[in-house]
Amino acid sequence: MPKNTSAEKQKIVLVAEDDKFYSHLYKTKLTNEGFDIVIAEDGIQVIKLAKIHHPALILLDLIMPTQDGFETLKILKSDLELKKIPVVIMSNLAQEEDMQRTKDLGAIDYLVKANITMEDMVKVVRKYLN
Repeated sequence: MPKNTSAEKQKIVLVAEDDKFYSHLYKTKLTNEGFDIVIAEDGIQVIKLAKIHHPALILLDLIMPTQDGFETLKILKSDLELKKIPVVIMSNLAQEEDMQRTKDLGAIDYLVKANITMEDMVKVVRKYLN
């Protein structure tokens, strides 16, 4: 049974994930937990959808077609309209320099997809939306 509040239901989470398996998994889990989910399949879509939906949080993959997550994060954080949206990186890149680079670009957290459960991912989303 989802433990969502009515405030969470109003909060949109933009999930930037080009892998169909992961995007379906995240959308299903977060929707079942009471969040409104928008999926972007590449970095350019992230920027467009963020401007349309004004999400409360962005979960951003780093390896995506057209425009990678590093460039997307740089654009998000340099845009006056979008820079206040918190961004959590969710990637299988687990090198310290990648983690530090995203932090330097303005990400608030970095999760390695292979090392996190769906329940932990939901906890992280709730943490940054409260």
